[in-house]
Amino acid sequence: MGRFADTFLNWAVMAQYAPRILEGTWVTIRLALAVAIAGIACGLFLSVLRAFRFRAINVLIVFAVDVLRALPPLVIIIAFYFALPTVGVRMSAWVSTWLALSLVLMAFSEEIFWAGILAVPRGQWEAARSTGLSFLQTLRDVVLPQAVRLTIPPLTNRTIAITKNTALGAVVAVGEILYQAQSAYSFSYNPSPLLLGAAAYLILFIPVVCFGRWIETRFAWKR
Repeated sequence: MGRFADTFLNWAVMAQYAPRILEGTWVTIRLALAVAIAGIACGLFLSVLRAFRFRAINVLIVFAVDVLRALPPLVIIIAFYFALPTVGVRMSAWVSTWLALSLVLMAFSEEIFWAGILAVPRGQWEAARSTGLSFLQTLRDVVLPQAVRLTIPPLTNRTIAITKNTALGAVVAVGEILYQAQSAYSFSYNPSPLLLGAAAYLILFIPVVCFGRWIETRFAWKR
């Protein structure tokens, strides 16, 4: 037991590298928030644009969304950071990770929002249009409020799942939690910093999961 504690719960090593894990935690928080905001906003925009049913635009949206949902986020991050510089486009590791994860979340959230829009009964559209509302007013004031409420549970779960992928930024040296924990492990030759990093993820994301559950309960349809 003493050997296990010295290997995985070495308090001296943890105390030495705790500031770096804390620094990585702030990077993770900023990156996760940026991904969630950009991904959800862009997904909502694409679903609204798709509601206008311009055939050529819808084909492009569906194609882009399907490709982004099919590709692993890590592949997109590596492509942005290592492949794009060969054609003269250079992005920092942080921007590459943010853009890749935002695009993936955009793709999933677009499909979720679109499903919500389709779930609103056709009679809601017709009733709103019969009162003199334009298509845009109907979409904005009648359909979207109902659609967004329907999409909160799946959208919350998907957002949490994708924002946890900020750990993939370690591959391109984004200084988030996993990168800092791996660096500390390399310098100390002791896996205790990895356990500290795991604890940081739990402390960070358990409240997020609880908040997501509260959101689902708060905005659920009452039967």
